[in-house]
Amino acid sequence: MPANLVQTICFSPTRTTARIVAAIARGTQLPAAEPLDLTPPEARTRRSEAAQDALAIIGAPVYGGRIPPEATLRLRRLRAHETPAGIVVVYGNRAYEDALLELRDLAIEQGFIPIAAAAFVGEHSYSTEVMPIAHGRPDALDLAQAQEFGALVRGKLATPSALHQPPPLQVPGSYPHREWIPPTDVAPITNEALCVRCGDCARACPTAAIAIGEVVLTDPAACILCTACVKTCPTGARTWDHPRISRSREWLSTNCRERKSPELYV
Repeated sequence: MPANLVQTICFSPTRTTARIVAAIARGTQLPAAEPLDLTPPEARTRRSEAAQDALAIIGAPVYGGRIPPEATLRLRRLRAHETPAGIVVVYGNRAYEDALLELRDLAIEQGFIPIAAAAFVGEHSYSTEVMPIAHGRPDALDLAQAQEFGALVRGKLATPSALHQPPPLQVPGSYPHREWIPPTDVAPITNEALCVRCGDCARACPTAAIAIGEVVLTDPAACILCTACVKTCPTGARTWDHPRISRSREWLSTNCRERKSPELYV
């Protein structure tokens, strides 16, 4: 099936995955189809179809070595018809473990044919200037490598066997998948003295867990720990103040300092 367009499909609360997926799409040098952003709350119930005659670039972040359950839910509402795809996971410089395998299988389940895969590094959601974890990534080098990967994906598509090779594309990971159960009693807090009620945090939240009123209320049961509200807040009013997050941030900042490079499977 020839691909005349490239379409980005991603779940990206902090827009880190979105930046990498967009760079990969540019690297294909194909005209762009309308992107499918699975991040807004309405994507939870929206059914979508991949563009016809398009090469899909599907991206998701990694939480605890897995695709976040919220991304999985939204990807399962997506349909394709033997659409070729490059799949990519973005992790915070620790490990992506079973996430790429999980995304590959999800893509196949929804009707895509993964022809290439990659794991890129992005700034960890818990990263701060005081305790950096892949701070500032993807940087210029990451984005250049993402574009190079895009060119490789398009080149793979041009090979006669790309869509007829024995499935599936081989990527790292194991069964059963690594267990990761996100906590349901943890969410960022708001320093009301710094809050200007701009609503940026509520608009950034992919699960509509934040309500703006006389005070800012956050539903911990709906929070997925993506940290979009913290990264988006213009005044620093949204912060993490929970021992579990503090311990994780300190461990990651201490033990995950060495720069990791993208891993490509073409």
